[in-house]
Amino acid sequence: MSQPPPGEAPRGPDPTGSPAAHPRRRRWWIFGVVVVLAAGAGVTWWLWPSDPHVVPGTVQASVLSADDAGKALGQTLQSQHGISEPPPALPSSPANCAVAVGPATQAVYTPGWTTFGSVTYQDSDSTADHTVTQVIGVYPTGDQARQVFGTLSDGVKSCQSAVRADGGGGRASKWLYAVTKNTADTVSWKATQDAGDGWACYRQARLKGRAVLQVAVCEAGDGSEAAATTADQLASRVSG
Repeated sequence: MSQPPPGEAPRGPDPTGSPAAHPRRRRWWIFGVVVVLAAGAGVTWWLWPSDPHVVPGTVQASVLSADDAGKALGQTLQSQHGISEPPPALPSSPANCAVAVGPATQAVYTPGWTTFGSVTYQDSDSTADHTVTQVIGVYPTGDQARQVFGTLSDGVKSCQSAVRADGGGGRASKWLYAVTKNTADTVSWKATQDAGDGWACYRQARLKGRAVLQVAVCEAGDGSEAAATTADQLASRVSG
């Protein structure tokens, strides 16, 4: 079973020189709720059911459904995948760009969280032109959450470009980062793949009480409005 990428998934030619006819995305199949342990990572991954019966107050209940996320984007989203723990930090060059290349990894979400969850939707279960990711990390106190948010904000601001290895596949991609908004409780930025035919991920992070939330909309177009709308809706559903 393949795993959803914890950072931006690259689009474009393979490093061996073979051109890619379609965006290079993961294939995610949905068979109801299936839980597996990622080998060597200690991360629990599950496949989200298409019509989940979830418990109020949980991460699964807080994130937008595929239908709601699709409405914000103007696309039909179907393939779904989630994780219940932040994955390890991704290798990056320079090394101090680990937060920028993996904003939903342990580079940001340090141990001590009480609840963590991330779900990604895409418009195809084989190749995808649009993806939407939602991340929720809840900490015991507001001060801890603010420290985590500060790590994220400072890490993104300090990195303008980085090369990211594609976990075990031997495929590297270069990304350019530009912060578009930075306040005490919100940071927005754009991650653009170098030589990726316009492929970019529009990200927003919010601090809400004890929670650090993130939304990423990836497409070869302008996903900034969809990212902001989704982040607003996600924040309204999390008590913090």
